[in-house]
Amino acid sequence: EKIKNNETFACFYILPFSGETRNKPFIAAFFFLIYVVGVLINSSIITVICLEVQLHKPMYLFICNLSIVDILFTSVSIPKLLHMLLSGNHIVSISQCYTQLYFFLTAGGVEETLLFILAYDRYVAICKPLHYHQILNQRICTLITIGIWAVALLNASLYVTSVLYMSSCHSNIIHQFFCDVKSLTRNTCKVTEMFLIIDGVEVLLFGVIPLLCTFISYYNIFFVIFKMKSEESRNKAFSTCSSHIIVISIYYGTCLAELLIPSYSDVFDIIFSIVYTTITPIINPVVYSLKNSSVKSALLRLVKSKP
Repeated sequence: EKIKNNETFACFYILPFSGETRNKPFIAAFFFLIYVVGVLINSSIITVICLEVQLHKPMYLFICNLSIVDILFTSVSIPKLLHMLLSGNHIVSISQCYTQLYFFLTAGGVEETLLFILAYDRYVAICKPLHYHQILNQRICTLITIGIWAVALLNASLYVTSVLYMSSCHSNIIHQFFCDVKSLTRNTCKVTEMFLIIDGVEVLLFGVIPLLCTFISYYNIFFVIFKMKSEESRNKAFSTCSSHIIVISIYYGTCLAELLIPSYSDVFDIIFSIVYTTITPIINPVVYSLKNSSVKSALLRLVKSKP
């Protein structure tokens, strides 16, 4: 619906794919499969970590939270996308759009911080093994986890509030498969100072600082690894870090690519968004958890124990 300039739209029209209508059932089936697989894998990881006492350790607590975030990531975007593809109704209310944005920002904030915490966990395990249980004991890890979620929820609240103060007057069409910041700000009449400040703090707090701290952690890790005299010890240390390096490379690589591509490249925008919001949540548990021998053996025991 067209509305005069300088007036806020009553709703948004999400236009994820410009293909013919006959292709929509196949696209819906593809995303439904991704969603089901992602939820099943991540739910299995959460279940086995909660049930197995031997996995009640700091690293697995953070991996469990990573799986929760991955379920949230896909649940925020895919069910609504499936509804749009199958019903043909692409209209999204203001409240639905900003609720989706809120939970998406929360999931992103938690995931980015968790990836750094997992890097720090590896740093303590390799560089300070004798003090591992003192530095990362159960109480500290629980407080870290609560803090991560609290800060991410607060950040999402401030971010969404700042976006609400901006009028969407250019267009009410979102060329994306969910309501994201880039698409919403592209349609605004004028970006407010409040939004710019919160956006800058958000990028610094959840983007630059965690990534920088991750690099520092790995610099120290590799420094210690290269000083090891035993080749077997070096290989074992590299093996414990490889999964995390793959996960952060995929996540930050696609996030940066999505942010840096020109604003008019709607197709690439959607492709990269699909990778880090739907594909990455499936890759994370496969790379990070299913490569872990303790998690694999616990999963096998859980499966065998079922009648």
